[in-house]
Amino acid sequence: MKLVLVSAVALIDADGRVLLAQRPEGKSMAGLWEFPGGKVEPGETPEQALIRELQEELGIDTWESCLAPLTFASHGYDDFHLMMPVFACRKWQGTPQSQEGQTLKWVRPAELRDYPMPPADIPLIPVLRDWL
Repeated sequence: MKLVLVSAVALIDADGRVLLAQRPEGKSMAGLWEFPGGKVEPGETPEQALIRELQEELGIDTWESCLAPLTFASHGYDDFHLMMPVFACRKWQGTPQSQEGQTLKWVRPAELRDYPMPPADIPLIPVLRDWL
C-alpha cells in the first residue's frame, strides 16, 4: 500500500479559534472540512511543506520557529495509508484568504465535531480541544 505524507496545521487566532478549510468540488472528499496543509514534496520537511502550502492556499507567511509539533494522524484509506504530522501555529503574517476556491471558517474547539471531516482528521478533534 502506498504511504502518503501530508503535513497539516491548526492555525489558532487570538480568540482561540481554529481555521478549517472545506474541500472544494472536484477534489476527493469534497465538502468535508479539514485543517490546512498538503502533501510533503520530495526533498521537503513537513515544516517546509506547510510554509509553502499556507502561502499557496491561504496567502499567508509563517516560519518554522512558529510551527509547534502537536500530534499526528495515521489512517488507512482504501488505496493508500496517510501519515500526517500536525502542527499548531499562532503567528503568521497576512490574513488567511482562500486562494484555491475552498471555503474557510474560524471554529471554536468545542464546535469542531459539528463539521464533517475526513476520517484521518476526526481523532485530532479531542487533542485540539484538550490542548487549547
